[in-house]
Amino acid sequence: MFRTAIAIVAVCAAVPSEAAAERYRANEIKGEIVGRRIFLEAPLGGEFPLNYRRSGSVDGDGEALGLGRFVKPKDTGTWWIQSDRLCQQFRTWYDGRPMCFELYRVKEKKLKWIRNDGKTGIARIGPEL
Repeated sequence: MFRTAIAIVAVCAAVPSEAAAERYRANEIKGEIVGRRIFLEAPLGGEFPLNYRRSGSVDGDGEALGLGRFVKPKDTGTWWIQSDRLCQQFRTWYDGRPMCFELYRVKEKKLKWIRNDGKTGIARIGPEL
């Protein structure tokens, strides 16, 4: 029983959680995300870049991942911050539906995102635009 308890504690300590990770607030989103390229980890490998421009526009290009076979590989839209969440709405992606994300620091230049529909992922904070 004692060995099982130690194993459970070790596994839980190794998995980052929202409780342990620091959540981004609006001013941190503006300072660390806006004006940068953010690279979303793709499920089958590679990264998907999104550009959060200071003008309030966001654009992405999935051509390098071969997304043109499945969806329109490029799109543009707008972003805004609402209740410490980064929100965005593209013209065609996700049928133009707005979506918002809670962002959590995982480690330096890495973050975890949780979309308002419950989907999650990891992203890397890239260079300034």
